[in-house]
Amino acid sequence: MALYLLYETASGYSLFLAHGLDEIGQNTEAVRSSITDMNRFGKVVQLTAFHPFESALDALNQCNSVSEGLMTDELRNFLELNLPKVKEGKKQKFSLGVSEPKIGSHIFEVTKIPCQSNEFVLELLRGVRLHFDRFIKDLKPGDLEKAQLGLGHSYSRAKVKFNVNRVDNMVIQAIFLLDTLDKDINSFSMRVREWYSWHFPELVKIVNDNYLYARVVKLIEDKSKLSDDIIPALTDILGDEDKAKEIVEAGKASMGQDLSAVDLINVQMFAQKVMNLSEYRKKLYEYLVTKMNDIAPNLASLIGEVVGARLISHAGSLTNLAKCPSSTLQILGAEKALFRALKTRGNTPKYGLIFHSSFIGRASARNKGRMARYLANKCSIASRIDCFAESNTTVFGEKLREQVEERLDFYDKGVAPRKNIDVMKAAIESTQSDDMETEEAAAKKSKKKKSKSAVAEDGEPMSVDNGDASEVAKSEKKKKKKDKRKLDEETQLLEKSNGVNDDVHEDGTAKKKKKKKSKDEGDDVQATSDAKKKKKKKSKVEDDE
Repeated sequence: MALYLLYETASGYSLFLAHGLDEIGQNTEAVRSSITDMNRFGKVVQLTAFHPFESALDALNQCNSVSEGLMTDELRNFLELNLPKVKEGKKQKFSLGVSEPKIGSHIFEVTKIPCQSNEFVLELLRGVRLHFDRFIKDLKPGDLEKAQLGLGHSYSRAKVKFNVNRVDNMVIQAIFLLDTLDKDINSFSMRVREWYSWHFPELVKIVNDNYLYARVVKLIEDKSKLSDDIIPALTDILGDEDKAKEIVEAGKASMGQDLSAVDLINVQMFAQKVMNLSEYRKKLYEYLVTKMNDIAPNLASLIGEVVGARLISHAGSLTNLAKCPSSTLQILGAEKALFRALKTRGNTPKYGLIFHSSFIGRASARNKGRMARYLANKCSIASRIDCFAESNTTVFGEKLREQVEERLDFYDKGVAPRKNIDVMKAAIESTQSDDMETEEAAAKKSKKKKSKSAVAEDGEPMSVDNGDASEVAKSEKKKKKKDKRKLDEETQLLEKSNGVNDDVHEDGTAKKKKKKKSKDEGDDVQATSDAKKKKKKKSKVEDDE
């Protein structure tokens, strides 16, 4: 059986024929020893065809498809032209050796060309890679290295740019920094307490919070200067006037030793550093919450932002977390306990990082394992929705949280929970209704913009679609009403001036004219009302159309 070798390079596709090899002689050790010698290797492996790439962009596209295990049209045409024809229903007299089993299976599915990928084929391809510049004589020295370097740069740049996990890195770094900040703030605040307790030891028992303690130390400075004037400032910090008075009284009768001015300055500077770190920690937590709502909104709404971020960072990325089964997600963070239990044949752990969720804390001792298993199941569903869904919604996370709440009630009170199918159907319906509402709102906004642009500055309507004709007609009616009001006011003023003159000269004739005018005005009102009705009917017909 003839063995062909497909070798992909940065410059193009190449096809080699390995002849004179028997099944008995397919020994990897023998091939390994003969690879280094070109005279021996060149007698066995010979070049049959070479297809160069058109450009660097073409080389990048071919490399991406090969790495994903897909056969392009160029590769298919190259193989069908240079390999023997495949006869259906008969055993083939040749096979194609490839480096990746994925692309070999895809080639076999599409073209029915038998492919193989084993240690013997890989050793032959290693020899081809070693002596490739000698097989193709038209290549100038340095061309192959330049092509490999350029393709390597473009391939790695594209992978970094279009990496799915690149956004997850922000969450992973933020949660790591948050944990280290918590440790540093705790150790620094304890150092502030020990340092300042030499001067004012009673303050430790009065103020328990580390951040508030640092602020009080920054405000008090020297305990000997404490007076009733500082009570309002202390109440602003502590939020309790009784505690502020207690601090002032304790400062007056304190047993601590006096410190020099330089020591007090250093203590205050260190307290300010602790305050700055704690304030930055708050900002970092807000940043983490916003990033989690963007990346994994359903997981964040189900289990919380901090626990969800810890799960993502421990798994490596959101895609890795989505690939994990719920049994693996349940014990993430408890690997040491798991392997210790497997080694000693003891009880395996029930939960890992998921233990920090409030749901497991609320469950009873006998139901904590069940709750952890159920919560891990819902977390795996939420992470897969976040990873592979096209739009970001928190509907599924909220529904899954409701399911976990119902499961807690079931364990405590025996209330039967809803089925998962019904809950997911309700979530899908709510997402569809939300999408419809957003589409309608966008359509309304676009209609308003079109109606505004349709009316020109001179008041003349421009060409508008049928859907916007009713709005344009309404604007025209308003303008006509204003014009009629102006004309009526002008006519009334003229009638008053004429009426005064007529009363002076001819009383009877003036009254008759007024009556005639009132009749004419009534007829005009009726005509205008009929015209308005006709316009309304026209607008309704246009809307129906």
